[in-house]
Amino acid sequence: MTETIDVLAGLVAAGGVVVLSGAGLSTESGIPDYRGPTGAARRHTPMTYQVFTREAAARQRYWARSHLGWRMIARAAPNDGHRAVARLQAAGLVDGVITQNVDGLHTAAGSGQVVELHGRLDAVVCLRCGDRSSREELDRRLVAANPGFDATVAVVNPDGDVELDDERVAGFRMVDCTCCGAGMLKPDVVFFGETVPVDRVSRCFAMVGRARSLLVLGSSLTVLSGRRFVLRAAKLGIPVVIANQGVTRGDGYAALRVDAPLGRLLPRLVDRVAPGVTRASGGGVDGSAPVAVVTPVAG
Repeated sequence: MTETIDVLAGLVAAGGVVVLSGAGLSTESGIPDYRGPTGAARRHTPMTYQVFTREAAARQRYWARSHLGWRMIARAAPNDGHRAVARLQAAGLVDGVITQNVDGLHTAAGSGQVVELHGRLDAVVCLRCGDRSSREELDRRLVAANPGFDATVAVVNPDGDVELDDERVAGFRMVDCTCCGAGMLKPDVVFFGETVPVDRVSRCFAMVGRARSLLVLGSSLTVLSGRRFVLRAAKLGIPVVIANQGVTRGDGYAALRVDAPLGRLLPRLVDRVAPGVTRASGGGVDGSAPVAVVTPVAG
């Protein structure tokens, strides 16, 4: 592992790193990934855009489950991996972050220049009029419409969905858009089967094109949505480093492959390449760069 850390540190120390993160980076914050270290799919099948928009019963099922799951997502805090990425960015080594996650934890950790490829769960959009509102506001409305609706949640998925029996789902009442009065509400995230906005993808490709290296963190790269950036980097001759527990579909393109818990690996990396940066603050929803807090290192 020491030799691997040496190689990884050498690449990151050169700067110009773009991070591509997946659900594996948030597992230590209590949000499980879909496949786990073995790459095997979980029993739960994520909601697709086509089913959500076509079937009222599917929307009821989604919102009933997500209403409970959202509370766990909202309580999640950045872990040592998120904070390490923010510290690397504060040190000027990471130029930007592309995340497939919808939990907002990179921003909460202090990172700036974050492109949230699949959107964020803390925002809601009306599919009729396009009005956007906060998830907190929707949560208050759903609580009012469903007094006493509660359940013990053992597992929450990365999209905020949970397992819930049909009887509980059947009694759940949905609410409509407050702006147009009849619009279908959807979390402002990209569902399976939905297209990522073109301008968002273009911004990510531009980031990768300017990078000296692409660092993949906690993604199995199973879906093309994230894997395409690995393919682009490889095509441009940009070194790809993949740090993930378990195999990925991008392993054949990796100049370096690391299989280790990110909450332990990334702080060690920061200690090697940016020991004077103790934390980052100021990275926010406006995409501004974080402010580094640097502790002088003797010698």
